[in-house]
Amino acid sequence: MMINPTSRAVFGLRVNLSRCLRSLPRLACRSYSQKVVPLTKETYPSTARNQAFARLSSDDIGEFKKILSDKNVLTDATDLEFFNEDWMRKYRGESKCVLKPQTTQQVSQILKYCNEKKIAVVPQGGNTGLVGGSVPVFDEVVLSLANMNKIRSFDNVSGIFKLDAGVILEIADQYLAEQGYIFPLDLGAKGSCHVGGNVACNAGGLRLLRYGSLHGSVLGLEVVLADGTIVDSMHSLRKDNTGYDTKQLFIGSEGTLGVITGVSILCPARPRFTNIAFLGLESYEAVQHCFTQAKNELGEILSAFEFMDEDSQDLARKFIKQTHPLEETYPFYVLIETSGSNKEHDDAKLETFLETSMENGIVSDGTVAQDEAQLKTLWYWREGVSEASTIGGGVYKYDVSIPLKDLYGLVEAARERLEEANLIGETDDFPVLRVLGYGHVGDGNLHLNVAVRRYTKEVEKCLEPFVYEWISEHHGSISAEHGLGFQKKNYIGYTKTENEIKLIKQLKNLYDPNGILNPYKYV
Repeated sequence: MMINPTSRAVFGLRVNLSRCLRSLPRLACRSYSQKVVPLTKETYPSTARNQAFARLSSDDIGEFKKILSDKNVLTDATDLEFFNEDWMRKYRGESKCVLKPQTTQQVSQILKYCNEKKIAVVPQGGNTGLVGGSVPVFDEVVLSLANMNKIRSFDNVSGIFKLDAGVILEIADQYLAEQGYIFPLDLGAKGSCHVGGNVACNAGGLRLLRYGSLHGSVLGLEVVLADGTIVDSMHSLRKDNTGYDTKQLFIGSEGTLGVITGVSILCPARPRFTNIAFLGLESYEAVQHCFTQAKNELGEILSAFEFMDEDSQDLARKFIKQTHPLEETYPFYVLIETSGSNKEHDDAKLETFLETSMENGIVSDGTVAQDEAQLKTLWYWREGVSEASTIGGGVYKYDVSIPLKDLYGLVEAARERLEEANLIGETDDFPVLRVLGYGHVGDGNLHLNVAVRRYTKEVEKCLEPFVYEWISEHHGSISAEHGLGFQKKNYIGYTKTENEIKLIKQLKNLYDPNGILNPYKYV
């Protein structure tokens, strides 16, 4: 966005990002600060292995090799490490076998066999989940969709995109960019996560404000049920009012009802011009006023409204090791993205919004990206927070939805509780390093991160169920976009009613009567 000198003087924006122009690399989505991850069964001894599930035998391995080639049946302990551990290195299973099918028919054969033999299975995409939902708890077989990574078709008139579940999100978006379209989902882990996994946990991401949830954009799915039955709705159109919309059951089901192998999704035209403003604000109240004004003045071109607190940016400074976009520190920061088809129109709207915000005292300072490199750099100061929160050793992550007026209150409450318990401090004597909050103001999604030097039961008991009780009291949801997984399976009652949970269990029993799909998770 070009701002004339007069306008700069009026609202004090410094377009001075020349000191951090280079695009920062996307780091691997895994923290290795903790050398040895204890087994989940040791950390959570109250979780017992279901003895109805069979132990894997050499005969089973032989059957899998009849379905797949030898190279796609992994049994070497070193090869299994990645698939057994979650991104945060908080949970670790002891699977003895990873299967990597290349076709839906192979997935069907595997599940049919496992269901008959009562062998538990964990479907796994890019393994970037944050609630322990995509790794084994005990010795379940891992079903990796990584080799199912083909783009099936794209209609450049309707925008309907069909692809395998194992396509990496960033690759899908790059393909669409060449066609003038955009994938209606964007995540910090886009370089590693799979589209099928995104759908399975109903990922929300950075631009839900603009493009809505996957419940609205996914048109059809190809799913393999626990008994090997293939359910194919990939042919679906934008309007189909015949019978129950069964695909919705699998969006957000976290692999507990079936394994998603194909996705048909509606993709919008790619915006031709994008602007980013990175702002400093003095209070959470100012953040709310800024959001209200952004909706009113930026309207149809507003595509993202992200907020970060001072603690999150302080850790980001230590992690990124670059000069921060703003010279002064502020209690809160906001990243605003606009995107549209007319540069002059978009520039004018953003400039007017920024000028008004500064004059009204809502925004204290800010900077605006001037080119593509600066756009990526500013976004990294937001996207990098998730990885930055792990630099002390580990992180407890809570992805929640709360009414906007109370959104940051949870961060303050958690910080106060840990201080009262004498668990948070600057020295190594304390397990907790920092409590930070950031997230998507546009859809009321808070990421509460408790950065720790080490995982301890003392910290966990201090946070849980306190965090969930606080959310319930303020009429929020304990999971906004990451799902329930293993971490939150016992706390679903803080958001869902008894009858809702009953329906969920009935559906699970109907679609997976032997319970082999992703056991010990969800409910």
